[in-house]
Amino acid sequence: MHLLASSQLQLAGGLSVLRLSLHVLAATVWVGGQFVLAGLLPTIRGLGEGAPQKMAQAFGRLSWPAYWLLIATGVWNFIAVGPANASSAWNAAFGIKMVCVIVAGLGTYLHTKAKTPKARGIYAGVGTLASIAALALGIAIAG
Repeated sequence: MHLLASSQLQLAGGLSVLRLSLHVLAATVWVGGQFVLAGLLPTIRGLGEGAPQKMAQAFGRLSWPAYWLLIATGVWNFIAVGPANASSAWNAAFGIKMVCVIVAGLGTYLHTKAKTPKARGIYAGVGTLASIAALALGIAIAG
């Protein structure tokens, strides 16, 4: 029994490959970078008193452009799919994903402005959890 008897899978066109590649690359930097930085933090702290702040600033120069690229390619994805062509469940998941993206950016921004370790930890957690939720919803809506 052939699973694709009624339809054949097709390769994505050039613009779709570009759009999705940029989106995945930006997600890799934004979400993956958070995990890499968190994993390196004990080592970074051993490099001196100002090292964590310097590393965070350096990461910010990479991660914030990736965040804005995620938003831009997310809008591009939405336009490419066309909300009228999507199910109500897809549109709802996309809307929830966008809320998660906003919460992720806000949590991460507040993390950079927080004055106490407790506040930095809370905001980092909010930003990271919202980023993971956005990532999972992105996979769900990719179908």
